[in-house]
Amino acid sequence: MADFVDNVILYIKAGDGGNGCASIHREKFKPLGGPDGGNGGRGGDVILEVDPNTATLLEYHHRPHRRAGNGKQGMGSNRDGATGESLVLRVPNGTVVKDAATGEVLVDLVGSGTRYVAAQGGFGGLGNAALANARRKAPGFALLGEPGDAAEIMMELKTVADVALVGFPNAGKSSLVAALSAARPKIADYPFTTLIPNLGVVTAGETIFTVADVPGLIPGASEGKGLGHEFLRHVERCSTIVHVLDCATLDPGRDPLSDFDVIEAELEAYGTLQDRPRMVVLNKVDVPDGRDLADIVRPMLEERGLRVFEISAASHEGLTPLAYAMGEMVARARAEAPVEEPTRLVIRPRQLGETGFSVRRVDENTFQVTGEKPERWIRQTDFTNDEAVGYLADRLERLGVEEALIGAGAQVGAEVVIGSMEGGYVFDWQPSQSVQTRVSGPRGTDSRLA
Repeated sequence: MADFVDNVILYIKAGDGGNGCASIHREKFKPLGGPDGGNGGRGGDVILEVDPNTATLLEYHHRPHRRAGNGKQGMGSNRDGATGESLVLRVPNGTVVKDAATGEVLVDLVGSGTRYVAAQGGFGGLGNAALANARRKAPGFALLGEPGDAAEIMMELKTVADVALVGFPNAGKSSLVAALSAARPKIADYPFTTLIPNLGVVTAGETIFTVADVPGLIPGASEGKGLGHEFLRHVERCSTIVHVLDCATLDPGRDPLSDFDVIEAELEAYGTLQDRPRMVVLNKVDVPDGRDLADIVRPMLEERGLRVFEISAASHEGLTPLAYAMGEMVARARAEAPVEEPTRLVIRPRQLGETGFSVRRVDENTFQVTGEKPERWIRQTDFTNDEAVGYLADRLERLGVEEALIGAGAQVGAEVVIGSMEGGYVFDWQPSQSVQTRVSGPRGTDSRLA
C-alpha cells in the first residue's frame, strides 16, 4: 500500500446555514408579546491549513469526500442557532490548490500555519425578530439558511527544499541523501528505486538546509514520460539544483556528460528552472574506472562554469567539501530572495457587481436575472409562505430588478428565471403597481411575483 501521495482530487462541502425561526412571544397577561424568533447559525467552513508534521496527502486519497458541520436552526425567545463546526484539513507545506475542473491555481500554501478557506459556510437565515420593522411589526415568516459552498479541488504537493538532487535513475541520489543527513531512504542497485521525494536535513557550519532526492529522470520526462511531471514539480521550489552523475554506469551510450546534457534539456523543457544555480557531483569514484572517468569529464564541466565535486556516497569521500559548498549556495540564495511576510489566512472573496444583478433577454418571452443579491434572496425564501414571497417581491423591487426587466422589454406574463437557466427559479412575472406607475404610468393592477 502506498504511503506517499502527492496528488489528489478532493470533494468538499461547507456547512449549510440554519433556518431562522418564526415565533411570537407568548406570556400570561401579555397578549401582544411581539416576534421573538432567533436567527439560524452559520454553516462551518472547510479550511486547508499547512501542518509541518504532515508530509503526504495520503489521508485524502483514502477519504476524498469531506464536509463541515451545518448551522442549527434559530429558536424562540430570541435564541440564535449554534454555528456549524468548521472542518480544518491539515496539508503539507508546499501544497498547490487548483480548481479540478479548470486547472486554475486557487492558492499556493507555503509556510507553517498558512490557512485557506476552500469552501465558505452558508449564512444562517434571519428570524422574524430581526425582520420586524415599522411596516411589518410581526412577520409570520423567517428566512431560510443558505447552502454552503461545494467545490471539487485538486491538491498537488511540491516539495519545499533548498537543494534538489537530480539525475538518472540509480545515479546515487538516495545514497547521497543518506550519507549527508539522518534520512534513510530506500536504496537498491536497480533503477527507479525511489518513487517519492526523500528529504534530508544537512548541517554545514552555521547553515542548516534541506536536500530533496528527486526520483530519477529520463529522456522525455518533461513530456510526462516515466512519471516525469510528477517528479519534476518537486524541483520547482528548490533554490539550488545539484546534478548527481554516475561515473560507474555500464549502460551503452551513456556517460556523465551526456547524462548532464539530457537532464538539463528536460529541466529547460519543463520551464521555470533556468535561473537556479547549478552544481555537479561526480559520484561513485570509489568504483574501478570511476575515478578515471571523473578526472576526464571534470575539466569539461568546469569549462561550462560549473563547480564540480568528486565524491563517493558509499565511502563518504568528498562529502564534507560538498556539504559546505551546498551550504554556501543556499545561504547566497536565501540572501538574494525577497523578504516575504508570512501568510496566515487566505480567503476567497465573493465578487459583487456595482448593482448586484444583471438582466439578460434569452428570447422573446424569457428573461434571465443573475447576481449575488437576487440569487441569494431566492435561496432564503420559503415559497410555501405567501408573506415570505411578498417580502421577496419587495426586496427585488427595491433593488431595481422590476424596472430593469421593464427596461429590457419584459411584458406581463413573461417568464423570468432568477439564477442559472438550468437550475434557477422560474416565475410568471407581473410587475408591481408602484413600478408600473413609475415606469409607464398607472395600469390599475396590484400584482406581485406569482
